[in-house]
Amino acid sequence: MTYDQVPAKVAEHLRDDEIHVWRMAYDHRQGRAPFQAVLAAYLGRGIEDVHLEAGEFGRPRLAGAEAGALHFNWSHSGDQALCAVARGIEPGVDLERLRPRPRALEIAERYFSHEETAALAALAPARRDAAFLQLWTAKEAVLKATGRGLAFGLHRLGITDEDERLALRFLDGELPAHWQLHRLALDGDHVGSIAWRGAARTIQLRTLAPAAG
Repeated sequence: MTYDQVPAKVAEHLRDDEIHVWRMAYDHRQGRAPFQAVLAAYLGRGIEDVHLEAGEFGRPRLAGAEAGALHFNWSHSGDQALCAVARGIEPGVDLERLRPRPRALEIAERYFSHEETAALAALAPARRDAAFLQLWTAKEAVLKATGRGLAFGLHRLGITDEDERLALRFLDGELPAHWQLHRLALDGDHVGSIAWRGAARTIQLRTLAPAAG
């Protein structure tokens, strides 16, 4: 599957106070190609000129002459993916497809805080799966933004999800006030979150359509 190119006027106008999040259909056989195509549009280069390398904890980053020009993160679940692009901050983004989670409380008891688990247990079963995945994606988004990922430990940060608002309650070694954390408005079948360390920014959520033919 190929994609219509990210509009040049959009890529050229990625402001320092914005984060662009692209949503796209995805096939795991594509690997990194769709995400490299997005980065190529922002860099004004061909996809063959976008070179990536692994950071200290394995997080992909731009290599070569473009190192540090953009910061990005991606996530995919099933046949959907998200790619977040920003300047000057490291975004973390996570996506999950909604599906039954019969072991949600069991997993929460093992990896989440007592407060998070209690909040999930207090919900009606019909609401619990979405709430569990919202917490999960929020935790992953923060951990990805730190550059460490899940290896850092889900138990080392706490999230509250109240009145449709996510908040970072604690994060080992850091001040929650230095962080931004938001749910992404996707659809009734997917849950997503985005996080970054730094000042508030405007999130521009856009859809990248498959190319015709």
